[in-house]
Amino acid sequence: MLATMTRRSAILGAALAMGAALAGCDNASGVAKPHAGAPQGPPPADVTVQKVSPHDVPASWEYVGQTAGSRDIEVRARVAGILLKRNFDEGRAVRKGESLYQLDAAPFRAALSLADADVAAAQARLEQAARRVKRLEPLWRDHAVSQREYDDAISAEQIGRAELQGAQARRADAALKLGYTRVEAPISGLAGRSQVSEGTLVSGAQVLLTTVTQTDPIKLRFGIADTDQMRWGNEVAAGRLKLPADRAFTVEVRLADGSVYARKGKLVFSDTRVSGQTGTVEAEAEVVNPDGVLKPGQFVRVRLLGATRPAAIEIPTRAVLDGPQGKFVYVMASGKAMPKPVEVGDQVGDSWIVTKGLAAGDDVIVDGMARIFFPGAPVRLAQAGPARPQ
Repeated sequence: MLATMTRRSAILGAALAMGAALAGCDNASGVAKPHAGAPQGPPPADVTVQKVSPHDVPASWEYVGQTAGSRDIEVRARVAGILLKRNFDEGRAVRKGESLYQLDAAPFRAALSLADADVAAAQARLEQAARRVKRLEPLWRDHAVSQREYDDAISAEQIGRAELQGAQARRADAALKLGYTRVEAPISGLAGRSQVSEGTLVSGAQVLLTTVTQTDPIKLRFGIADTDQMRWGNEVAAGRLKLPADRAFTVEVRLADGSVYARKGKLVFSDTRVSGQTGTVEAEAEVVNPDGVLKPGQFVRVRLLGATRPAAIEIPTRAVLDGPQGKFVYVMASGKAMPKPVEVGDQVGDSWIVTKGLAAGDDVIVDGMARIFFPGAPVRLAQAGPARPQ
């Protein structure tokens, strides 16, 4: 009886041991399952990449400038007289040759009439002398008059001709002065404020009457930073920048409200000296302004266009991160996010120009960096979402 109970206990213990072993194994494969509390690695982060592809990138630089008339002409009277009338509205556009002021012309008309009379008298004396020479010439040939009398007649004719020329010159001067009583616009442009009023005695050219400013074309005056010019030279020498021939930049104008002026201009002047006060090089551009949109004295932003960066590497600004050692980007390599230090140059819109650190074919991570918690973290390309219905 005791032997039978011992044998049953042994069989029951073996069965319990087998059940415990089977509970720790996969029913199908017999492979042991991991413990529920064992640590596991993070899932790969979904990222978007941009393959580095060098290409020519337009380069531009922007500066603060101020507009100015292409010509500012002072209007002055050439003769003295009483100002009778102002014939223009201040600040209004005037055309070349248009009458701006009228001086009292009566004294000058009288002077012209007197000059006309002097011309007529000189003409009559010359004709009289010429007739006398004509009468004496045959008599002189026949020796009926003396040589001295004939010579005096010829001299009288020559003196008469000179007197006529003098009278004619004085008449021309009187006519000019009469014409100068009509003070005309020397160029087309905008008339400034009048400095004199009707009834004023204008003593001559020393009195400024007004100014006329030519606004078509209009000038843009600005300063180019000396550091920019030095950097241009270094980058051109390194082959990273190509400037337009003779530095003939195209100019774009941005107005104070942020709008872009419809017409582009050109750079016409760049000084060879650097200002000791501002550290800039004085420059001027010229822009056509037929509608008068640009006014002298406006502050604008001037963009220099026409340069290119050959075979440049351009990546979105958001892809460039700041670290303790400087700027870097994440590059996807073998399914991992690997950091790469980079050096950047100019910012073009929403992109950086990378001057060092990347090569053609690199897959730069541009989105999803927030899910990369450490260098070498596993990443995978984000799947494109379903197309939006049209």
